[in-house]
Order: sequence, then C-alpha cells, then structure tokens
Amino acid sequence: MASPDRAPRAGTSPLTALAITMGVAAAALTTPFVARWEDGPAGPALVPYRDIVGVWTQCSGETLGVTARSPKETPEGCALKLDRRLAGFAQAVATCTPTLRGRDYQWAAATSLAYNIGTAAYCKSTVDRRFDAGNLRGACDAFLMWDKAGGKAVAGLANRRRAERDLCLTGLPR
Repeated sequence: MASPDRAPRAGTSPLTALAITMGVAAAALTTPFVARWEDGPAGPALVPYRDIVGVWTQCSGETLGVTARSPKETPEGCALKLDRRLAGFAQAVATCTPTLRGRDYQWAAATSLAYNIGTAAYCKSTVDRRFDAGNLRGACDAFLMWDKAGGKAVAGLANRRRAERDLCLTGLPR
C-alpha cells in the first residue's frame, strides 16, 4: 500500500491519485460511500442544479466552478471529477488530522464529511479536535452535529451523518 502522505505525480489518474493519497482500502471505501449520498437514484446529476441552499451543483455534489451554464457532463466525467476531488479532500483531512493515517474507516468518514462541509469547516470542527485528542469515539459521535443546511436541520443530512458515524465507528474497540 502506498504511503498516504506521498503526493500523486502529475498525469496520475484520479482513482490512482486517491489510492496513493489514502491507501487502497480507504480509497475503496470513500468513493462509493460519497457517491451513494451525493448521487440521486438515477446516478450523478449530469446537468447543473441548485442545491437546497441555492449553490450550483453537478455530478456527485461538485460545486467548484459549476454555474447554470456549465456543460452537461457524462457519467464517466462525473466519476473522474469525484475521484480527483476526493483525493484533494483526503489530503486536506490528512493535513488537519494526521492521526487518521492507517485508520481507513475513520479517514473515509472524515473525507466524506470534509467533501460535504468543506475543508475549512472540517479543520475547525469538533470532529477534527476530538480525533486530534485521540478521542475516536467522541469524534465519530460529533459527526451528528453537522445535520443542518442554511441553519435548518435537514433529514437527508441527518441520515448521511448517521451513516458517516457508523462508518467511522467501524473497527473501533467498544
């Protein structure tokens, strides 16, 4: 398994970059987990749409550079974008929370949270602080705090946070 702190080389495929960043096991957990929450029943959103707080979004929750006039994407293009972006978020999580290296389930859950709330919010979160303090169970429980959008509780986010918490708790001692 590649070291998670080794930066992917230019020209590396997005999926390979994610595996280099996180390690094969964590990468294999992260992409389908995030896609399950970000994609609709028909798969990724190929055309831009406004999310529940009005942010232009496309593919599997991608917001970077998305506008009303963004071109229609293909399912393959969406998959590449997701892998590429997740590699960046996985690196950011590793920087904020280096104690997660080698903890595949916790790293995958934290990367999913960071992808959804943003790196800055994740790095300032109770989740990150508790991981840094070695309180793994407490960090997993803190995922449940992130169930709001636009200041209002959202059932879909509550469901996602419970799933992220469950993923995070995997493999931890009772």
